[in-house]
Amino acid sequence: MSFEQPKPSAAQFRVSGGFPLRGAVKPQGNKNEALPILAACCLTDQPVALENVPDIEDVHVMGEILTELGVAVEVSADKSRMNVRAGDDPKPSLPTTLAAKLRGSVTLAGPLLGRCHRVFLPKPGGDRIGRRRLDTHLLALQALGAQIKSAPEGYYLEAKELVGTDILLDEASVTATENAVCAAVVAKGETIIRNAASEPHVQGLCRMLNQMGACIEGIGSNLLKIQGVLKLKGATHRVGPDYLEVGSFISLAAVTKGELIITGGNSPDLRMIRAVFARLGIETTPQGEDLLVSRHQSMEVVSDLGGAVPKIDDAPWPGFPADLTSVALVTATQCKGTVLIHEKLFESRLFFVDSLISMGARIILCDPHRAVVLGPDRLRGTRVTSPDIRAGMALLIAALCAEGDSIIQNVIQIDRGFTDVDNRLNALGARIVREA
Repeated sequence: MSFEQPKPSAAQFRVSGGFPLRGAVKPQGNKNEALPILAACCLTDQPVALENVPDIEDVHVMGEILTELGVAVEVSADKSRMNVRAGDDPKPSLPTTLAAKLRGSVTLAGPLLGRCHRVFLPKPGGDRIGRRRLDTHLLALQALGAQIKSAPEGYYLEAKELVGTDILLDEASVTATENAVCAAVVAKGETIIRNAASEPHVQGLCRMLNQMGACIEGIGSNLLKIQGVLKLKGATHRVGPDYLEVGSFISLAAVTKGELIITGGNSPDLRMIRAVFARLGIETTPQGEDLLVSRHQSMEVVSDLGGAVPKIDDAPWPGFPADLTSVALVTATQCKGTVLIHEKLFESRLFFVDSLISMGARIILCDPHRAVVLGPDRLRGTRVTSPDIRAGMALLIAALCAEGDSIIQNVIQIDRGFTDVDNRLNALGARIVREA
């Protein structure tokens, strides 16, 4: 099997702003679901068929890692379906170079420990948005019986036998929950995971594992009960739509004064996201399974009771997703009024606001976690660099509503999370040119 070669890191977008986006757009499969379910395929020697897999850089890298582990991976011609078979003996040691490219490589720890009883986990890469601790992962796996040795190059985990236990996660970490679940489904006896993350992609992973023969109760809640089984089987699983991309499309329609129909975008998972955009004066209308973002928007911030400045802050599910705070922030620059953006998880995620300020936005960065946005402001095109996936999309949104041309450098960060984003947006009326 082979994957496309990664796009060169020197690639950049030349974006002409001021053109409204119109038409219908379908969200890609959920990136944050695709990576852990690919990892979970290592739990069985039987084939697993995955549908609606996003054709993005991070999935390509995960596919390369699995191939290095001896896992057979086949990709369909349209690249939306993957057939994965771990076979009899996947290697328990992750390749350091590839793991350094992908934060999601950490999700292989639980499946490989459960299948091979040992794993070498190099220190993972990914977005540089502040400290991203692995303590919760390691403590959960340790509670299930893993012995852990820390080394400069990474972590060595070994467990002669995994035994179910009662685990209280010290934070509702998505990937730590996923690792703990993948180890617990093949542990001896019952495991209870308290303070478990419940995001849609965690639910998707649990549902796939149940199709494979696992016994997981409480899916969608913060308390998971898992009865361990001796062996898992193959299954077919469809990745859910990426609600983070849906949120990005809502923003794009509004700030470019366009109109989009997001096919399949009317999901219960969007309730909090839609509520936050409504607070910015952006209404979305369900149309059957689809979601309409009309061109008639007030784009006016709704004050809290008594006229107080409203706050948009992230929280564990079903709260507003941390990965959409960058998008909410750039959207607020185009809305009339003042709003406080409070990003609680990562101390470096908001540093990209310097680029928005250089484009003409009025933003006060109070501290690494809080920014006050005073809008609206007409943004001006300039040269910026994408520091991570979510900030990269936020800067692209800013460029598409700005006056004049912008250059966005290091767009491989955007490619890591969004499928063919330049061509898909150009089909809606954007003017984006990819340059080497």
